[in-house]
Amino acid sequence: MAAALHPRGRVSPRALGTLLCPWVVGSGPACCRCPLGAKRYLLTDNVTKLKEFQHKKVAVACNLPGTKETYFRNLEEKLAQNQLILKDELRILLHLCQSQEDVELAKNVIHRYHAENRNFTLGEFKFGPVFMRLCYEMDLEESAVDLIKDQHLQGFFSDSTSFNILMDMLFIKGKYESALEVLIEMKNQDVRFNHDSYVLAFAICYKLNSPESLKICTTLREDALIKGDILSRRACCFAVALALNQNEAAKAASIFSQIMNPESITCTNLNVMIHLQSNMLEPLMEILQGAAKGNVSQFVKRYEFSEEVLAKVREKVKDVPSLTARFDELYKKLHVHGQVTSYTLDALLCHTPRDRRSHTPLLHRRKVSQRTLQPLSQFLLAE
Repeated sequence: MAAALHPRGRVSPRALGTLLCPWVVGSGPACCRCPLGAKRYLLTDNVTKLKEFQHKKVAVACNLPGTKETYFRNLEEKLAQNQLILKDELRILLHLCQSQEDVELAKNVIHRYHAENRNFTLGEFKFGPVFMRLCYEMDLEESAVDLIKDQHLQGFFSDSTSFNILMDMLFIKGKYESALEVLIEMKNQDVRFNHDSYVLAFAICYKLNSPESLKICTTLREDALIKGDILSRRACCFAVALALNQNEAAKAASIFSQIMNPESITCTNLNVMIHLQSNMLEPLMEILQGAAKGNVSQFVKRYEFSEEVLAKVREKVKDVPSLTARFDELYKKLHVHGQVTSYTLDALLCHTPRDRRSHTPLLHRRKVSQRTLQPLSQFLLAE
């Protein structure tokens, strides 16, 4: 983030506030600055950790001895003299970058650092995610793509997080072809996929929506099953939607049948679309009828349907008078019960879930009375 620095490399109070509240003002994707989450992401903030990275940038800038210019000049001299680049020097550099010119220096330092340490990276600090967060913040996805595909840096981006952050960055900007290239590069570099990797991979294939992307998605899915990787419901939903878009209703139904807990709004609408494309209109009506029952307890979760999906059902049954009348009645009931949403199926698929916050801190609450210095449980029993 382009924060203003004082001549001696200190962060101004205004810049400090900007970095701590990135949604108010600053660079980076507009949706990063919107606390309401106006734009949808695939990765949650506890994966991208962009705010944490920005806070770290403030801390590094405040604790830097001397100025940023002096620090950068010293690194340039070390590069020119072919001197050893230390781990902490690279770490600080990545947190001081504020312009594309700064990032170009960082790329040169990364090349030198990796050349010196390529055989000693196992178990060491991972710089890949830090660099990707820097590019994420500064909208430098092309620089990130070039670096992650650089053959001289094989092993530097050895973690799935680096690839995931970059694919998410490209996905948000609609650069699905580039995202696919990164996905293929991840596969070629034999970087192990995690939960988020499969979500991103299937989402990219879904957005490309071609016979080729369906083949890639199918291959990755079969690969995951062979390896014993557990595919999340969200990843499977993208695969189902892609199969439906490619008029492969049987394949979509097969994937859907393997979803462990299809009780989400996205699954509900995908199930309707599977029945629709399979011409299973009577079972489809039974699904809508079961959802539209009015005597359900308020504590029981009701199924919700996309207006877009219901419009496709209406179009399908319009030539069958008996089904048309039945659908119209069910449609009215669903509206009355508030079970129709304006979100499209695409919006439901790309919706970002809430961060999965750890509840561990609850286990570390104070266990000793500050007044008696006795264990809190004994204190309460005595009372």
